Amino acid sequence: MCGICGEIRFDGAQPSALVQTRMMEALNPRGPDGAGMIMHGNAALSHRRLKIIDLSDKSRQPMVDEELGLTIAFNGCIYNYPELRSELQERGYRFFSDGDTEVVLKAYHAWGKECVDRFLGMFAFAIHERDTGRLIMVRDRLGIKPLYYTQNAAGLRFASSLPALLKAGDVDTSIDRYALHNYLTFHAVVPPPRTIIKGIKKLPPATIRVVEADGRISDTLYWNPRYERDPALSGLSSEEWRDRVLDLLRTAIRRRMVADVPVGVLLSGGVDSSLIVGLLAEQGQHELMTFSVGFEEAHGEKGDEFAYSDLIAKHYGTDHHKISVSSKRLLDALPGTFAAMSEPMVSYDNVGFYLLSQEVSKHIKVVQSGQGADEVFGGYHWYPPLASSNDVVADYARVFFDRSHERLAEQTNPEWLVDEDFSRNLVAAYLNQPGADTPVDAALRLDTHVMLVDDPVKRVDNMTMAWGLEARVPFLDHELVELAAKIPPEEKLKHGGKGVLKDAARLVIPSEVIDRKKGYFPVPQLKYIDGPYLEMVRDALSARPARERAILRQDYQERLLSDPTAYLTPLRGSELWQVGLLELWLQTHGI
Repeated sequence: MCGICGEIRFDGAQPSALVQTRMMEALNPRGPDGAGMIMHGNAALSHRRLKIIDLSDKSRQPMVDEELGLTIAFNGCIYNYPELRSELQERGYRFFSDGDTEVVLKAYHAWGKECVDRFLGMFAFAIHERDTGRLIMVRDRLGIKPLYYTQNAAGLRFASSLPALLKAGDVDTSIDRYALHNYLTFHAVVPPPRTIIKGIKKLPPATIRVVEADGRISDTLYWNPRYERDPALSGLSSEEWRDRVLDLLRTAIRRRMVADVPVGVLLSGGVDSSLIVGLLAEQGQHELMTFSVGFEEAHGEKGDEFAYSDLIAKHYGTDHHKISVSSKRLLDALPGTFAAMSEPMVSYDNVGFYLLSQEVSKHIKVVQSGQGADEVFGGYHWYPPLASSNDVVADYARVFFDRSHERLAEQTNPEWLVDEDFSRNLVAAYLNQPGADTPVDAALRLDTHVMLVDDPVKRVDNMTMAWGLEARVPFLDHELVELAAKIPPEEKLKHGGKGVLKDAARLVIPSEVIDRKKGYFPVPQLKYIDGPYLEMVRDALSARPARERAILRQDYQERLLSDPTAYLTPLRGSELWQVGLLELWLQTHGI
């Protein structure tokens, strides 16, 4: 796990070493164990390293293969790299290192763009071809690893984080009004290629981008599973679906133990992370490190789920670490949390993951985490009503959107509003694509391939990598996702959601963590904003940059500040925190 950045010039000029250095400095937390820069002709590639696989300097990056004429900057992990290495050796390739980076480089040489079809893992990488001057940019199937870029007539720059591109300079930092519409309606989800900053984009997941030396660009979408029933599987019973899920989940978790350093687990106490612990114990893992976090109670709402994480830790005898966060520590951690965000992310648990990652990084460098299970297996409350939907777009928007286009027009100043209901139209286009048998299938596809990427997955990457911690997500193993897409919705929706996964869990973990009300990562102080949190938001909204932007109508802003708890979104989020977080993020990054 690392941070990558680079530049390709189209105008005949050489990339700037100073610009590369600035970007690498911004990426330092992602890779504190080493740094490197390679400049050749029209391109520069740079890298910050976190040593996980092949701890020697033989795997330092950027990695150059002079014989093949290729240079790579790679972020992520290819879990099946030993098998691919053996296959490439049989084809005559010789290796000088023992890690996965060189496997990616030689796989590209051997199989071209089709190499990505063979990769099991999470990755974002850039390969520069010496002889053609061409740059190839690739992102993994589910967008687990980020890749941002900015482009003009002179060239293209890319980086693992948006703030790194801001540090490079020469970026249009004005706010993208369409992205703002996404942020304020689609629950802060801004799908690619947009970001909130007009001059910075992000490569979509499952995309291969070929950038020619003259600036011509072509994209290939290399993975797009269908959410349809497979006739060959039509006779499977509930037990057979359960067993297939459990077998693939075992495989996914085992794959993610590939490392030359210890691997722990972020244990919330929910069924997903508990199942990871249970399956690791089943596979013979001893003295497994587990980590949980909790917060102070506020307005009568409990701020931790330690009762369940403690139960699992005791049941499996893990080396458990429990972090209780006081209100003061939470407040002190917020500026660092904002700085770690590549984009403004409204979920309260950003700060939870930030503080948890800080603690975990003191002990280990790699963890497995349960993100993705709800989107892949239908765990959210908005899925069951869609089973009988006659208008999936309207029904989805009613439960998931923070506000309608019409309400947004009443809350924002006219210059910030786009003419169309952009976010709803965007969601409609995804939901109405062919390849989904039912409204539930369409919603699961949207949430897995769009919402998940730019909310939970991005949150975990940003907050863990802020402390040089690699998070691996077995529920987003692409083979497991492909299987889940074929499972009939009724198998997922039973038992209050995630039915088939709960059936699998009953064969592994104690029922107490399965048969309970679904929990979230609670941070009550940010849901019921008062005291110093209210003052922080008030200061941000009244600061000069916010006054000059004037995104919010003054009467709406005053109502929010006078009674924050009265304005909650359909998903029970604070409207004040949403608009305040945007300004806090913009001001943190000097915008």
